[in-house]
Amino acid sequence: MTRELVAKLRARGAHRGQGQTSISYEPEEMKVLLEEMCSAEGIKLQLHTRVAAAYRERNRLRTIVTESKSGRQAWRAEVFIDTTGDGDLGAQAGCEWEIGQAENCPCQPMSMCALLVVQDALALAHVIHGSGTGHGKNNSATKRAFLKEIRRAGFDPSYGMPTMFPMRDNLVAVMINHEYGIKPFEADRVTEATVRARAEIHGIVHGLRKLGGPWEGVQIAATPEQIGIRDGRRIRGRYVVAKEDLLKGIRHHDGVVRPTFTVDVHALTRADNAKHAYSNAGVKMKPYDIPLRALIARDVDGLMMAGRCISGDFISHASYRVTGNAVAMGEAAGVVSALSVRDGLLPHNLEWERVASALAKVRA
Repeated sequence: MTRELVAKLRARGAHRGQGQTSISYEPEEMKVLLEEMCSAEGIKLQLHTRVAAAYRERNRLRTIVTESKSGRQAWRAEVFIDTTGDGDLGAQAGCEWEIGQAENCPCQPMSMCALLVVQDALALAHVIHGSGTGHGKNNSATKRAFLKEIRRAGFDPSYGMPTMFPMRDNLVAVMINHEYGIKPFEADRVTEATVRARAEIHGIVHGLRKLGGPWEGVQIAATPEQIGIRDGRRIRGRYVVAKEDLLKGIRHHDGVVRPTFTVDVHALTRADNAKHAYSNAGVKMKPYDIPLRALIARDVDGLMMAGRCISGDFISHASYRVTGNAVAMGEAAGVVSALSVRDGLLPHNLEWERVASALAKVRA
């Protein structure tokens, strides 16, 4: 699926970079591409809708309830997939879950990204991350240079390694903030973090604009409606991906994803940020397998997970939580759910050989 997405983005002229890694793409093109792909497959979408409750019959998840402008709606299915990121459905269904390093966190911080328009991206090349440029830049150096410019504008950003990414021409993306110690299911605190982060972005951009030179006329093109969340609930599955899996590069007979992304733990507090904005927590990972069992809920039948809410510990989550891995997880969960419904079996009762064969055809 990732290869297909990259190929389609490249065909639309919305992709920068070579191969499958160190790339950037235009987010608006990705939105419409994903909608077109769903439409072509006859997938019905309903946006602006959130899960509010889940109901089981004995140990089988049978019905979920959502809330939207259409009111309260009930949905029945043979298999559900929790792709909420924060494990909302798994929690509503009564699954055991973990978050952060311990029951009350601390959690990785949240960040709000933003799209900026600059007058001449080439004039700012020394502060722009190398993703999608093909220039093989020292990205630590570009982050330090960007931080120096922000401080020159009179600001000390809450994220100690602010980053500017190339999007297209003079359109760039920035990540310059951290919001610490916030649980993603506390709506009031997430709201406060969203407001603070947006204010910090605007303040820094206004300050950069006053510097003039290559920053003259820089403006914000867009900020998201909600801050980005790194650390949500991890729903307990039939296997828990652990730190040891990464250290040993564990392989599984039912592996559906092989992450290669390093452990990426962002500073848990502002004090930690002053020392190291992010680190690998001392873990030198080897490419490892995420088994299908980590995508199948342990406590509730008929429920799968995909994305950062799958079953894992704090350290492994810091590696598998990124988009590329989530795409592969979603693909695997979709294939397994379809087989489950077709064969009248629960996901954990499917023979792996059949799953492996179906996945191979989809990924060919």
